[in-house]
Amino acid sequence: MKGTYALIIELKSDKRIRIGKLGMFKFGKGFYVYVGSAINGVEKRVARHRSSKKKTHWHIDYLLGYSEVKEAFAVRGEHEAELAQKMLEHGKVVADGFGSSDTNVSSHLTFFEKYPKNVLMREMSKFGTVVLL
Repeated sequence: MKGTYALIIELKSDKRIRIGKLGMFKFGKGFYVYVGSAINGVEKRVARHRSSKKKTHWHIDYLLGYSEVKEAFAVRGEHEAELAQKMLEHGKVVADGFGSSDTNVSSHLTFFEKYPKNVLMREMSKFGTVVLL
């Protein structure tokens, strides 16, 4: 499926992590929502994100070296920037520029102290049927 996806990620302890050329950031213990898109199939992209055997290519790869993908969801269509912006309205920016080089949104990664599934589902469902990956 071509579309937009969102990962719910858990970081179990505070960490300072270098995110490629963006630099060092302090990531707090808690949950993160990462929003991305894939032209050639969100299933393959999410499977790559879940894999522990990959080269660090995207900003999210650096964070995933220290955290765990708890759930992943997708919706058809190009809604990456809109969904990322909506998540920022509900959570907190930790790393400006994270995953957002191709949009005008400040970050595609949003921090939440509590599990953010309800807010994510509410916002994603505005774009169509949400699929669990």
